[in-house]
Order: sequence, then structure tokens, then C-alpha cells
Amino acid sequence: MSSAAPRLALHTWTLDTTPLPEAVAAARAAGWDAVELRRLDWNRAREAGRAATWVEDAVRASRLPVACVGVEFGWMWADGAERTRLLGVFDEQCARAKALGAETVMSPVDKGRGDVARAAASVREVGDIAARHGVRLAVEFNSQCEQLNTLERLREVLAKAAHPRCGLLFDAYHMQRSGGSPRSLDDVRGDEIVYVQFSDVPRGEVKPGEVLNRLPPGQGCVPFKEFFAAVRAKGYAGFLSYEAPNPAAWSRPPGEVAREALAATRAVL
Repeated sequence: MSSAAPRLALHTWTLDTTPLPEAVAAARAAGWDAVELRRLDWNRAREAGRAATWVEDAVRASRLPVACVGVEFGWMWADGAERTRLLGVFDEQCARAKALGAETVMSPVDKGRGDVARAAASVREVGDIAARHGVRLAVEFNSQCEQLNTLERLREVLAKAAHPRCGLLFDAYHMQRSGGSPRSLDDVRGDEIVYVQFSDVPRGEVKPGEVLNRLPPGQGCVPFKEFFAAVRAKGYAGFLSYEAPNPAAWSRPPGEVAREALAATRAVL
């Protein structure tokens, strides 16, 4: 982050049960600077029989920028027809990101196990797709995955890939759940960080595999002042995206959830 005020985005998973137009309206009314969209937002629109550009139209109507667009994970070790499908989805999401003015697409790592060299080759392949669209790919390690579940393991893949359009997605939630800390960034170059997401981890014992328990900053155990300071120290100037799926939040008015989360975030920045 630069000395300018950080740009804060609201991830649509945070308001998962709220229809997209209402979710982006709630984000705008609360004062968020942008939204982050998922592949699922387009899938749901298609399944509901919406027009092909319904998601884009809904977001443009809100006049909120798009910080990032999600792709579908699974492309690292997929084969055959499924690989072809996933690469097609990746290409489509990159095109949508570009059309919406977003500079970044994101993907979680694959959930299972596989060869690191093959994962790196896949990163290079999707990196070339991202490059054709003029966007960058942020790859997220997932603390609940079998293999690529720490920052260090993901960095090994990205270092082997060495693609200029691909880098790290650093998420406070997965940092904490994987046993990492803000100091995990100490030996990371600033240009490795493509995107940042955040939410808090509940205090006490958390069930393995449970991820729909995310909280606003300050309600859990993530050291957020140190987290944001570590990101800032690396010169990261992109969006910070609040991704906090939680059924307790989904049951509340979306405007209330959006306002509470933004206030909590500003309190720790």
C-alpha cells in the first residue's frame, strides 16, 4: 500500500444470499471503493435465464469499480475435456475482467495433490491467457487444501512458473489458518504480491475444512494492524478485498453487514 488511502473492495461471497444488484448497491451505499466478483455470480445469472451481460450491467449500474474477477479453480492438475473446459472458463473470466476495467483475476490453488512442476507449467499456460487479455493472475494458497496449503508451498510453484503476469494472493484468513503470520512476508518481494484479501479467524478451536466462519477484523485472532503494515511495507498499492462468507452474516440485512465490515476494517487500518 502506498501512502494514499487504501482501496477497499467487498467480495460478493460476503453477501452470498443477497441478489447481486442489491449486494453491489449495499457495498456502494456503505462506502466500499469496489466489489470483487466470482465466477459463481455469472453462473447463477445464466441458470436464472438472465441476459449474457446481466452481471456486467448490474455492476455498471452501481458505478462501483471491479477490483478483481474470480475464475474456476482446478486447472493446475486437470486433464482432458475438464482441462479444456477450465481453460475456456479462465479465458472467459479474463475477458470479463478486462471489459469491467479490472486489472486482476484470481484463482485458488487446486484442492488435491499433484506434481509441482506440472502445476508450474499450468501457471505458465494460464499466465499466457491472462497476458493476452492484459490482466494479471493472483493465485491463492488455501489453508484447507491437501498440498498447496501454505505461502511457502505456493511460492515454490510460482517461482518455477516464473510468469510475469502471475503472482501471490495473500489472504489474512488463510495466513492465520495455515500457521503463518505477517512475518511470512519478510522474504517476499513486493512485486510477487498481486492481490490481497482479508477476514478474521474465530478465536479458539476451528474445525478442519470449515471456512464459512469468517469475521470482520477485530472479532477474531488475526493481528490485523501487523498484517496491513506488512502488506504496506512491501509497497502493495492494489485493492484490499473483504471476503467473509458466514451464514450468520447472510441472515442479516446486507447494508448492515457491509457497513459493519467497513467500519471494522478502517478501525484496524
